[in-house]
Amino acid sequence: MPLLSDADLLARLVGFDSVSRSSNLPLADFLCQYLDRPGVSIQRNPSPDSGKTNLVITIGPEGDERRKGLVLSGHMDVVPADEPDWHSDPFVLTESGESYVGRGASDMKGFLAIAANAAAQLDPKELIHPLVFLFTYDEEVGTIGAKHFADTWPDAGMMPKSTIIGEPTSLHAIRMHKGHMAIRLVVEGAPAHSGYPHLGRSAIEPVGRMIVALTDLRTKLASEHPPNREHFPEVPFVPLNIAQVSGGSAINVVPDLCELNIGFRLLPKMESGPLLERIRETIRDALGDTQYDLEVRYESPPMLLREDAHVYQTLCRHIGQEDTHSVSYATDAGWLQTMGFECVIWGPGSIEVAHKPNESMPIGQLERGARLVSEIIAKHCLSPE
Repeated sequence: MPLLSDADLLARLVGFDSVSRSSNLPLADFLCQYLDRPGVSIQRNPSPDSGKTNLVITIGPEGDERRKGLVLSGHMDVVPADEPDWHSDPFVLTESGESYVGRGASDMKGFLAIAANAAAQLDPKELIHPLVFLFTYDEEVGTIGAKHFADTWPDAGMMPKSTIIGEPTSLHAIRMHKGHMAIRLVVEGAPAHSGYPHLGRSAIEPVGRMIVALTDLRTKLASEHPPNREHFPEVPFVPLNIAQVSGGSAINVVPDLCELNIGFRLLPKMESGPLLERIRETIRDALGDTQYDLEVRYESPPMLLREDAHVYQTLCRHIGQEDTHSVSYATDAGWLQTMGFECVIWGPGSIEVAHKPNESMPIGQLERGARLVSEIIAKHCLSPE
């Protein structure tokens, strides 16, 4: 496949409707075709139902136990583009002023484009250490692809340790982020005509008590002092979000089912188990004998990289960064760090425009990001150190 410009490659990637609700296989197939050539190893890590896949693409020599080289990682899925406020087709890259507009332009197909193009211009024979792409599925709905990779990939100990996760950080290097856990709780009652309420049992009323109790817990969490709070000055605590409540079928029917979805975000160095038990205890006390089901929908662990990590120091020197940055969203890095990867969150584009209509990528930032990616690859993969 002929080499495309960064802009043209980004346009091709944006053109794939890889919303998480759909299969990412067409986009994965295209990336495989674009990068396939002698000296390139392409492996798939399919989802349990085979409808989606992670990609592991290795360029240059095979890895070894020293774990030198570089991993460039990004997710292939995007959030839906159903908002009516788009000024153009969200799956057609459009140039507007000094930016490219399209779903995923910032989060995070811009990084995928410049990373893939940087690799496509390399001679695999010249690499001293491997360059690996780890492209994941379903990051946007709970880092599901990264967790699947962590659970199933057998050879992580032979992959490079230094890893860049290409989330849109406006080219700031991020070495820590909060985690995210989502919980679904379902309370069952018994239906009846509302004129004869004694014949039924409301599922909504006990959920009301539970919401009050969880609100009290949220207030307590906001007053506590978890580890690494100094790095998250805007929200230096664990936020608990009572996000969705649904139940009942009609105004004249005693509701027989009510569902509550909540989420919370742990700071780095916090374990989810103790807080999950506090939530369970709060729910038990509020519901009493009421029967309920509690399900952890997904968990994305927090991430913390030590400040002296080689990949972080190298990246900071290249971009001239001296201060520490953190973010309050979760990424694939939470799961990848459990496999020994040393992850830095870094990429072009801004999180402030992600997940919104008319998502955009500044053209100048994409161009600077491309230059920096090539320099970082050279440092990690073309240098004998």
